[in-house]
Amino acid sequence: MRTEGPGSSNVEDRRGQRFGGRGLIGGGIGTIVLVVIGMFFGIDPRVIMGLADTVQQVQAPAEAPAGKLGAPADEMGRFVAVVLADTEKTWNTLFRQLGREYQEPRLVLFTGATQTACGTGQAAMGPFYCPLDQSVYIDLAFYQQLRDRFRAPGDFAQAYVIAHEIGHHVQNQLGIMQKMDAYRQRLSETQYNALSVRLELQADCFAGVWAHHANNRQLLEAGDVDEAMNAAAAIGDDTMQRRTQGRIVPDSFTHGSSEQRMRWFMTGMKTGQISACNTFEGT
Repeated sequence: MRTEGPGSSNVEDRRGQRFGGRGLIGGGIGTIVLVVIGMFFGIDPRVIMGLADTVQQVQAPAEAPAGKLGAPADEMGRFVAVVLADTEKTWNTLFRQLGREYQEPRLVLFTGATQTACGTGQAAMGPFYCPLDQSVYIDLAFYQQLRDRFRAPGDFAQAYVIAHEIGHHVQNQLGIMQKMDAYRQRLSETQYNALSVRLELQADCFAGVWAHHANNRQLLEAGDVDEAMNAAAAIGDDTMQRRTQGRIVPDSFTHGSSEQRMRWFMTGMKTGQISACNTFEGT
């Protein structure tokens, strides 16, 4: 991926800061965030939901530490900032076409753990989006795991991860997350889990929408789409379950199968249209 352009100023760099606090999740949309959180590996959101349900009071989270704002100077930090800047170009344009204003999210780089408006964010969660502060959080050590553990190398695989989390921000801006929160009270755990998979697949499709427009801006290089598809396949629920437990349990899927993730990314990539990403009616 070509990264000669300027980086976004909406990056907050907290890397290297020590963190020792704990945060609580309040009610309302604080519940949905733990389901739609962009956990690319290791944690079943239903387990976290059980923990969140034990928190009865709504309390303001501890104040997050202030990080350095602006595009970082180091290679990986700058790469993230350039990808974020290009997602901003895409979504600002597409929202204007809808007659809406796109509120640009913040992307927070951290090491190990950090405070968020949704509680304590930890590297073990993988990259994730918090709708309460409209921020994407990522410990860049995840990229090494993406390459080594999931065998999904390449800079565009890394860009796909960011674009997926930005896809959740788009869902928040469009009111899709709020609708999901309302469904939480009316559906069984199995039904709601299936719906949350649709939400994740839509974020993959939105990542593809961004990739379509990035390609039109001649940012993609030979092999980039293959890198994204390889990453989508590597972190599909069926592939991960087969690797970690030796069997596939579709009812416990949280993000969708490898085939679904690749197909919906390519749907967005081929069309470049928000309207093509109705995963709630597609399969």
